[in-house]
Amino acid sequence: MATREISKTRKITAWVIAGLLTALYLFSATGKLVLQPEQMDKLHLANWRVIIAIGEIVSSLLFLFPRTNIYGTLLLSAYMGGAIIIHMTGGLSIVMPSIVLILIWIVGFIRNPELIKK
Repeated sequence: MATREISKTRKITAWVIAGLLTALYLFSATGKLVLQPEQMDKLHLANWRVIIAIGEIVSSLLFLFPRTNIYGTLLLSAYMGGAIIIHMTGGLSIVMPSIVLILIWIVGFIRNPELIKK
């Protein structure tokens, strides 16, 4: 499959969005580890908070760097799917996790144009 060249503007856009999403996930992981662990208890995920936080960190770092971004995109997509389900079953709004998921896909498609068939 031939790869298409990405314009400089699209590369910068992808880097900015990826950087913001990575910062969001690192902040979220920090919250799970030290700042607000009681929120995970409300969702009945307190026993899993360290594993979830490590998954967030690893996935977001894979997502940030171009060489591994496709793996990060897949992992974060799965993670956000789980977050949407947790929000739905907990009676919480799914708007924010859905927006984050869409942004992940946008960055994934900008950085990997070969994923979009002609």
